[in-house]
Amino acid sequence: MTFSSGVFLFLYLPLVMIVYKLGGQNTNYKNAVLLIASLLFYGYGEPLFVFILIASILVNYIFALLIEKYEKSKKPLLVIDICFNIGLLVYFKYLTFILTNLNRIADITIRKIELPIGISFFTFQILSYVIDVYRGNVQAQKKLHIVALYVSMFPQLVAGPIVRYNQIEKEIIQRKETFSDFAEGCRRFVTGLSKKVILADLLGEVAERVFGAAQVGDIPVLTAWIGAVAYTMEIYYDFSGYSDMAIGLGRCFGFHFEENFIYPYSATSINDFWKRWHISLTNWFRDYVYIPLGGNRVSASRHVFNLFVVWLLTGIWHGAEWTFIIWGIVYFVFQAIEKKMLDKIKVPKLIGWIYTMFIVTMCWVIFRADNLTEAVHYLKNMFSSAAGIYNEETTVLAMSCSVLIPIALIFMFPINRLISEKISADKTKKVFTVLNTGVLWLLLAISIIFVVSNTYSPFIYFNF
Repeated sequence: MTFSSGVFLFLYLPLVMIVYKLGGQNTNYKNAVLLIASLLFYGYGEPLFVFILIASILVNYIFALLIEKYEKSKKPLLVIDICFNIGLLVYFKYLTFILTNLNRIADITIRKIELPIGISFFTFQILSYVIDVYRGNVQAQKKLHIVALYVSMFPQLVAGPIVRYNQIEKEIIQRKETFSDFAEGCRRFVTGLSKKVILADLLGEVAERVFGAAQVGDIPVLTAWIGAVAYTMEIYYDFSGYSDMAIGLGRCFGFHFEENFIYPYSATSINDFWKRWHISLTNWFRDYVYIPLGGNRVSASRHVFNLFVVWLLTGIWHGAEWTFIIWGIVYFVFQAIEKKMLDKIKVPKLIGWIYTMFIVTMCWVIFRADNLTEAVHYLKNMFSSAAGIYNEETTVLAMSCSVLIPIALIFMFPINRLISEKISADKTKKVFTVLNTGVLWLLLAISIIFVVSNTYSPFIYFNF
């Protein structure tokens, strides 16, 4: 079940919201409703995988209690717990990849293992809880259902943002729900839904068409660039759209999740980009890998090594394929160059933005490709192709994207916020607010039309 599916929008969400609101001010009742609803949400597509989720919650709940109780043994207990969690990830996400590569040097039987949706997200989320208990940053929660709700809450369960326990502990136990929060949550949800079904899905059709053509032969240079730009836009509107919906839904239920995207395509450096893109994951690796390794308070060579480890793990986290590993290493190279060589050089913002978007677009091509051979082939076509610069198909693609891509490019930037900041008169602000509300209702209507007419609208990050 996805947030952009008819089942979720017209059946699941209204029903959950009605039953939830029947609880009035009874937080225990509301938490029980959310927990049951979240487990049903996760088990909707693959019922057996809900037992993996429950097992993960139970094991980590027990280890957190043991770590807090047995101070002298807390380090080995943490190591065992980390091994359990990483073991789950290795088995379900990476074992097939490992065996496939080993099969090149030895005859090994390979069996494809189905991947539980969102396992990387909920594993990192629950790991942060146990590690924070180990560090003494939070107290181990004695009530299992509280931990279960923290991990399985359906708005952010399968594709983030990765929420820390200390960020929402108080709101799980006792939260205050207001009409303004609910209204803001609805606004945010509609914004995310329209990003996904209007922009991301349409851009995805263009990207799929071009990348599919590149898999069977050479494509013209301009066609390759259209496909690369379309995918660059698609993955942003897809994932930031999901995050908007997750944050909006959380707000409707009284939870305040932190931002996961802050206009990353307005960044003027790779370092700046990763402060704005998938912020919860970037912060996770910073706090649980980079800083424990020593961060930047070490020798220059050790600092480079720390960056390499973080980016290698970031690539591996995204998927079991060499393309993801190379994708992570490429970002390591550019971030290391920026930190060690370019920090003292003042680059004009426009030049910085062009450089950043060029690197990001190249990296998304590697990310999108099924394997390294396809990635190299596609990148080669972007700069020199046996198919020439353009053909009739290029013209057709350009015409079909003549409105879509410019709109997507415009809304990569905080246009709405900039306009709001420039407006000073109260009357003008009221008109702007009314117009904003009208646009949201229009976007909701258009989104519903798209939801009803589309039969397949998956989120890209559900694969991770």
